[in-house]
Amino acid sequence: MSRQPDVLSTRALNRALLARQLLLRRSSSSAAGTIEHLVGLQAQVPNSPYLALWTRLRDFRHDELTRLLLRRRAVRLALMRSTIHLVTARDALALRPLVQPVIMRALKGSFGRPLAGIDHDAVGRAVRAIVDEEPRTLNEIGALLRRRWRDRDAYALSHAARALVPLVQIPPRGIWGDAGAPALASIEQWVGRPIAARPSIDRIVLRYLAAFGPASVRDAQVWSGLTSLNAVFERLRPRLRSFRTDGGPELFDLPDAPRPRADVVAPPRFLPEFDNVLLAHVDRSRILPTEHRRSVFTTAGLMSGTVLIDGFVRGRWTIQRARRDATLTIAPSAGVAANDRAQLTKEGKRFLAFVDPAAELLDVRIVRGDFPKP
Repeated sequence: MSRQPDVLSTRALNRALLARQLLLRRSSSSAAGTIEHLVGLQAQVPNSPYLALWTRLRDFRHDELTRLLLRRRAVRLALMRSTIHLVTARDALALRPLVQPVIMRALKGSFGRPLAGIDHDAVGRAVRAIVDEEPRTLNEIGALLRRRWRDRDAYALSHAARALVPLVQIPPRGIWGDAGAPALASIEQWVGRPIAARPSIDRIVLRYLAAFGPASVRDAQVWSGLTSLNAVFERLRPRLRSFRTDGGPELFDLPDAPRPRADVVAPPRFLPEFDNVLLAHVDRSRILPTEHRRSVFTTAGLMSGTVLIDGFVRGRWTIQRARRDATLTIAPSAGVAANDRAQLTKEGKRFLAFVDPAAELLDVRIVRGDFPKP
C-alpha cells in the first residue's frame, strides 16, 4: 500500500520558500553562486539584481556584481517567461535554448501579424551580422533590418531580432546607477562560447525545485513559461518526494531540501521590483496573501518593491532623495506590531544605506495606507 503524501500548510510552504531563497538567514555565498542557486534574477529594472542580492547575502557590495558583469561572467538577456533575467554566462548558454519556444511564442503573440511569412533564418543571419559588427540598440537593429525588409515595421523587426538571436544587454547597462537604452550583442560573441547543444531540462527542473520548491508541475511551467512538463516530473519522480496542500495539487521536492518548521521566525526583508520569489508559482499565497496583491501590482502590470513581515508580503517601499538626504517610506497593508516596527526600521536603515551610500541623513518612515503624495 502506497504512503499518502504529507500535507503542507501555507506557512510551511512559506518557510520552505524563504529558506531556499536565502530570506530566512543571509548567506555567505558569492554573488555568482547565489545567482546560479536562484536560477537567475529578474532584471527588467536594471538595479533590481543588486537589491535582490543585498537582501540575501551577508556583506554584499555593489562592486561584486559589477565585476561579474564587466568580466562577462554574468549577463542580462531574455529568458524565462521571455523577460529579462540576470544569469551567469554558463547558465545563459544552457537556459536560452530550453526557453526558446517560450520566447518564440511571445513573439508570435505580440507580432504575429506584422511578421507573418517572414524568413526567420534570414532575419537571424542579418541580426548576427549587425550586432557582431558592433553592439547596437534595439531601435538601431530594427532600423537596419528595415533597409532589407522595407514592407515590415521596424519595431516588429527589432523584437524579432531579440527573439531569434540570444542578445545580451552589455555594460554599462545593468551596472548600478546606469540608465539609458541598452546596447546588444550576441551572447556567443560576448562570452566567447557557443549556446549549449544538448541542455538538460531535467537538471533545470531539479534546480527550480531547489530554489522554489516544494512545487507543482504548473508552478514550474509558470516560472519558466514552458508547457507540458508533466513528462519531465514523471521521469524525475523516483528522485523526488511528494507533498500536498489542503485540497491543492501534488507538490514535488528534493528529498533533502530544507523545509523548516512553520513557526520558525522570519525577519523583515526588502524585495526589489519583480523579484522572482513572487512570480514563480501559480498560487502565490505562500508568500503573497490574496488580500495584499492589489497593493503590489500597480498600473500597466508593474510591480512595486515589497516588504516581507513574518515571511509574507505585507506592504510596499519607496525611496525619495532630496539633496544629500534619503528617505525610505514603508507602507504596510495592515497594522505593524511594535516589535516588527523596530526590526523593520533597523533593517530599513541598512537597506537605505546600501541604496544610497552617499546620503548624509537616512530616514525611515512607516506610514499607514498608501504612500504619501509628493
